[in-house]
Amino acid sequence: MKQHNFLRALVPALIAATLSPAVFAEASYDLVILGGRVMDPETNFDAVRNVGVRDGRIIAITEKAIKGDETIDAVGMVVSPGFIDTHLHGQDPFAIKMSLRDGVTSSMDLEAGAINVSEWYAEKENQWQMNYGTSASHLLARMTVLDSEVEFKGAVDTTSGTAYIGKAAADGVQGWAATISNTEQLNQISQHLDEELRQGAIGLGSSLSYMGSAVSSYEMFELQRTAARYQRVTAVHTRYHMNPTPLSEAPIAFDEILANAVLLKAPMLVVHNNDHGWEEIEEKLQMARAQGLNMWSEHYPYAAVSTFVGARFFKPNVWVKQFGYSYADTLYSPEQDQFLDQAAYEALVKSNPGQAVIAYIPKRHKWMPYWLSMPHMTVASDGMMGIGTDGKLLPWDASYSEYAGHPRVSGSYAKTLRLGREYQVSLMQSLSQLSYWSAKHLGDAGLKSMQERGRLQEGMVADITVFNPETVTDNSTYKAGEHGLPATGIPWVIVNGTIVVKDSKVQKAVYPGQAIRYPVEDEPRFKPLSAEKWITDFTRRTKPLKEKPELSHLH
Repeated sequence: MKQHNFLRALVPALIAATLSPAVFAEASYDLVILGGRVMDPETNFDAVRNVGVRDGRIIAITEKAIKGDETIDAVGMVVSPGFIDTHLHGQDPFAIKMSLRDGVTSSMDLEAGAINVSEWYAEKENQWQMNYGTSASHLLARMTVLDSEVEFKGAVDTTSGTAYIGKAAADGVQGWAATISNTEQLNQISQHLDEELRQGAIGLGSSLSYMGSAVSSYEMFELQRTAARYQRVTAVHTRYHMNPTPLSEAPIAFDEILANAVLLKAPMLVVHNNDHGWEEIEEKLQMARAQGLNMWSEHYPYAAVSTFVGARFFKPNVWVKQFGYSYADTLYSPEQDQFLDQAAYEALVKSNPGQAVIAYIPKRHKWMPYWLSMPHMTVASDGMMGIGTDGKLLPWDASYSEYAGHPRVSGSYAKTLRLGREYQVSLMQSLSQLSYWSAKHLGDAGLKSMQERGRLQEGMVADITVFNPETVTDNSTYKAGEHGLPATGIPWVIVNGTIVVKDSKVQKAVYPGQAIRYPVEDEPRFKPLSAEKWITDFTRRTKPLKEKPELSHLH
């Protein structure tokens, strides 16, 4: 008995000795970050500490002296969780290089997504400089079903998929954007998306605004239900995005996906909530979260959008007559380095509808200070691909000045920090927008890899961004040759414990990025729709009608 009591007393003592500060002081780490202002948005921890990293994780945050194989002197700098971008279309090496210089350690395309996601993840394994993830693409699934002239081989996302926009119009009709699916087609779309979710896609991404006149309300409900069966997020570019006119306002489109998500008790992300009616949407999102619902939004700190020129909201009856914009004052082509009048716009739509353009929305300047202060409104770049003036993807080692596109790819995160400094936004608020809230909401949806990122805590994955809070700034502009100029004041970026940006230089052929995805499941969860089943489930009819059932959405 005495020996048993002795052991009971000895074991805790040994554990305490193992974890004591003295042992930490003698321990060796793969990497140490010394003397920085360590900030953790989840716990609001904010103090000067030393950080020890081993085997890709944060092992120690301590006031004690520590040593490691590599050392970063972070005196005068902030040591923060690595920034997270949930909306980066540019899934190519050059776009990733620009994004790394902006402090991003994890990027996902949750709006447009991909098809054949299992192959998409396989292509990036051990070949990617930051963590990577994707949703299942509503748009590309529709194209697969409704555009028979398009044949996808292997994984396709926005970076590789824009060429298919033109191919889909080869027969004179872009089915993905113009065709209302019947029940059989909707089942095919849903089954395709279900398979992508089974393969581990982060959620369902819907570019609904680009196909808003073709996607029925019931299709959107059914696809949100498809994602909800896995309890995964639906990220939506809402149906009336950018529309300021009553009965077609952006908040009405938001109400559509909100009602679906509430009834399905499912996570929801409103992508780039930065246009007319944004404040109504944010108010409703706060009310939803107060009721325990997992819903949030995103923005990027720019007064211009970027998308492909063939988008339906650039058509004259929408952009000019409904929205009240002039092409010559608002629509800019980075590749041609010129504004487009209506004739030039129409010619470009005909020759290359998938080409990216930039469109200015001046009202955003007045709204931006409020976006920076909104709770749970995350920053996501909506960054486009790393293309040059010839419209082709740039190689990794191309000059930053060769990039032709929206400056948000290279500047969204540094600009948020700069504007936060200028508008006197608390730094912890900015870090929550840049990192923690994206990780929290995706983690709350059961995504394990996001439960251990977006925080600067012992035991978490060592995705870390080190920046100078007094000098960090964006440098990219809308001027030709300056679209991709890298941010400055972010000299160190660490991904899974590996330095990828060292002294403000992205390291070549360093690939520590890990997949952000759910585990692959053995069985699908798809459930087909039919008018007969709907009548059985939702009416009190006990006998079938003689004629074939006909419903407004199921036929």
